[in-house]
Amino acid sequence: MQYEFTIQVSPKIAAHPEQLKLTIARENNIHADEISHIKIVKRSIDARQKAIKVNLKLKVYVQEDFIDQPIELPDYPDVTNAPEVIIIGAGPAGLFAALRCIELGGKPIVLERGKDVRTRRRDLKAINRDHIVNEDSNYCFGEGGAGTYSDGKLYTRSKKRGDVQRILQLLVGFGATDQILVEAHPHIGTNKLPAIIAAIREKVIERGGQVHFETRVVDFEIKNSEMNGVILQDGSTIATNKVIIATGHSARDIFELLYRKNIEIEAKPFALGVRVEHSQQLIDQIQYSCDIRSPYLPPSPYSIVKQVDGRGMYSFCMCPGGVIAPCATSPGEVVTNGWSPSKRDQPTANSGIVVELKTEDFKSFEKYGPLSAMYFQKSIEQKAWKVGGETQKVPAQRLVDLVTGKLSNDLPITSYKPGLTSADMGQVFPGFIHKTLISGFKAFDQRMKGYLTNDAVVHAPESRTSSPVRIPRDWKTLQHTQIKGLYPCGEGAGYAGGIISAAIDGEKCAEACLATIKKSF
Repeated sequence: MQYEFTIQVSPKIAAHPEQLKLTIARENNIHADEISHIKIVKRSIDARQKAIKVNLKLKVYVQEDFIDQPIELPDYPDVTNAPEVIIIGAGPAGLFAALRCIELGGKPIVLERGKDVRTRRRDLKAINRDHIVNEDSNYCFGEGGAGTYSDGKLYTRSKKRGDVQRILQLLVGFGATDQILVEAHPHIGTNKLPAIIAAIREKVIERGGQVHFETRVVDFEIKNSEMNGVILQDGSTIATNKVIIATGHSARDIFELLYRKNIEIEAKPFALGVRVEHSQQLIDQIQYSCDIRSPYLPPSPYSIVKQVDGRGMYSFCMCPGGVIAPCATSPGEVVTNGWSPSKRDQPTANSGIVVELKTEDFKSFEKYGPLSAMYFQKSIEQKAWKVGGETQKVPAQRLVDLVTGKLSNDLPITSYKPGLTSADMGQVFPGFIHKTLISGFKAFDQRMKGYLTNDAVVHAPESRTSSPVRIPRDWKTLQHTQIKGLYPCGEGAGYAGGIISAAIDGEKCAEACLATIKKSF
């Protein structure tokens, strides 16, 4: 027989199958010898008390053999001669849109401005070592999108967006560990994601779809308010009346193109701030109330939210055992982000600490109309580049020095490879953001005693938290409210906030697009 149990145990018991079996048997009046298998369905850590516990949802097999059922991919048909759908962007939204197109009988043609996932590494090395920014191939642009080389976190709070479990299962089918189906906050890791992304691309091509790298879309052909084609950087045109635009939150050239063509877009508030690096040991001590982290516990994350002077200030994309990366997408700007390898085994922990922005904050950029938020964002990044010495060196300040208004005379080496330039954060941010950061960090220390330390280093800015533009679409057809056949999709269009939600939105747009194709036959 099969039983489902929810149990709370110590980390040591959770890590040892035999001890876990004995605990289950004792608490449920079952003979341990009768338990043939224990399958962990969900796992989370409860560190609210000093005695840390692990919450487990289990399926227990009693006097019944366990037959492992491997995750299988859908039976994707050959779509070589099927109706075509152009997908701009090979991030999670674009790739999962392509897979869903194939599943439903459409032929995806994916146009990616950047390079394939392996070749892309050379450009990441160039920005880290030589401070050279390739506008088409960087941490944000290229196969797999921003998530591939900036962590691969799979947690989403937006369960209403769609079937999260389906996306996780597809990732497992393409090579991810099945532990992402179990963990409360699943994570693949930057070192593991490239192979998974490549496997998705190979499946798309194998089943008759196309993926074109170093292929930038520079214009749209529109007739009678309907998509008629896309124009590429080399001057060629692809005729089409079905376009899914999944270019991500940093594709400013696409936002500007839409604006020039009088295609409706909207300024969207986002959040902006800094990326703070602590030692992982300190975060473990604070979160686990210990001197040395138990070997049965993973490096601790943290999540914190405070209201400061009427604004939200919160942690974003926290990376236990991770590093800080340079994520500029154009020369003349500095941008930070963070990532962790699959084992999260680096000695440092980092997190974006960002301040909620409001539409009225962009008033000085109102001449840019719906691009006002984007130009506000851009101005901060350009200022950081100038303050940092017009290189990819990041303006940095020790955390207590920031709060007390002191320039840091010396800075430790951090995980940010291009290097640091000592600076007052007030040189980078407008007064209201700077003031909020100072007050917020004081409030953070009330929540996490020991967080406010001068051993922690602040890097500026963390500015690509979400798209500063929304591309409006009809809630039912998912087509642009003005242009028939144009499907704004994913994080860049303002409808997702991470890998999972972007993948879900990609699938939804593919479904909507294929529905219109089938109606025309």
